Amino acid sequence: MAGLDNYIEVNKALWDAKTHHHVASAFYKMDDFLAGNTSLREIELALLGDVKGKSILHLQCHFGQDSLSLARMGASVTGVDFSGEAIKKAKELSLQLGLNARFICSDVYKLLEELEGQFDIVYTSYGVLGWLPDMKEWAGVVAHYLKPGGTFILVEFHPVVWMFNSEFMDIQYSYFNKEAIIETINGTYADRDSAIQMTEIGWNHDLAEVMQNLLSAGLSITSFQEFDYSPFNCFRNTAEPIPGRFQINGLEGKIPMVYALKARK
Repeated sequence: MAGLDNYIEVNKALWDAKTHHHVASAFYKMDDFLAGNTSLREIELALLGDVKGKSILHLQCHFGQDSLSLARMGASVTGVDFSGEAIKKAKELSLQLGLNARFICSDVYKLLEELEGQFDIVYTSYGVLGWLPDMKEWAGVVAHYLKPGGTFILVEFHPVVWMFNSEFMDIQYSYFNKEAIIETINGTYADRDSAIQMTEIGWNHDLAEVMQNLLSAGLSITSFQEFDYSPFNCFRNTAEPIPGRFQINGLEGKIPMVYALKARK
């Protein structure tokens, strides 16, 4: 499959560069976060419930805002990301805020070499699965780190969203995982004007691919939801008919933009 040989190297360079722009961007509202505001949204908060005293493994945590928000809620959190720059910033924030969180720089697929133990909750959200080529291996990692009876929570952008071109004017890609998608991107979702022009390598994963691999790994899916909005204004050509709920102009209420599932080991 095209892109497999060097996708980690290419995407890591991209996310190292993105991190510096994201930390300083209005999108991530760092001043508000440092003042005590959570970065978590209502979709995942409803699924997480009371996490006080729980151990949580947060996969693909970027520079740690969600991990640290979970720690503020009383959880013991381990955040994982493959970007060294992101993990460096996450550690700085954790130290600055004095929260119960640790951060590990690792590719998800190599995490078993870096981290021992199991967790009450494994959590991952928003723009994570598209960077991973193999859902079977990913689901195996999730299952490995869950305690018996533990809960997995996934909140992700819907694969229908990734079928469109960046302006949402045409269907450009398959709903199914046919091949690696290799693109040159300008700017970043958090800062359209940032001086980034780099290559990214990703994959679209249909819902059946995600859910069947979780089931095959021994998890039972206990809830599944689809939403016709994104809680983040991270796409082009958006409308905001309800505050904090972003939809695509001309497609309001017509396409799913986010899905969420909870599963139990």
